[in-house]
Amino acid sequence: MRELILKMSISVDGFVSDLDGRNSWMFGADQEAKAWSVEYIGNAGLHIMGSRSFLAMAPFWPTSTLEFAPPMNQIPKAVFSRQGSAILANVTAALDDISAKAGTGQAAELQPGAESWAEAYVAGGDLAEEIAALKAREGKPIIAHGGVSFARSLIAEGLVDQFALLVIPVALGKGLPLFSELTAPQPLKLISSKAFPGGAVAQIYRPA
Repeated sequence: MRELILKMSISVDGFVSDLDGRNSWMFGADQEAKAWSVEYIGNAGLHIMGSRSFLAMAPFWPTSTLEFAPPMNQIPKAVFSRQGSAILANVTAALDDISAKAGTGQAAELQPGAESWAEAYVAGGDLAEEIAALKAREGKPIIAHGGVSFARSLIAEGLVDQFALLVIPVALGKGLPLFSELTAPQPLKLISSKAFPGGAVAQIYRPA
């Protein structure tokens, strides 16, 4: 049985993005915090996400050379969507187009593991049942990336075994909160805490 870890960057006042869904504030110059995040997500056996995050990430990571690209491309993925396999059609077409143009200077090169986006498992059933089935498989932990609606659903149904929250030293005042779907306070037990030179703090919690 493997665990489900929800990894999110969050502002000091508890928001994962502004009211329009923008989160550029989380990408600072703290290289040690970035290195920690890369190492952390690289320990996953599976990356899971909601359909909006999948459709935003799938066109980007296959040609990216950022430090996050290897784990995001090379580790298997599951997308939670009611569309079924249709959600993969555009991804497959985009990757085929990039492959066809490779070496012509018309498109960036596909990075190792890029095809995993078109091979993602599409989870279209009941959320709790799908998560239970994924947890039952052998392997390294499952890391959930969001977006916020998907993350809230995981929290509301008590499916998260561990919270990996990278607290960014910024206050937004208004935004989209992570824990807004809770019907009662959720006690958490702090497992570890690591502060970085740029002011970010990685806080690891388990439900108490």
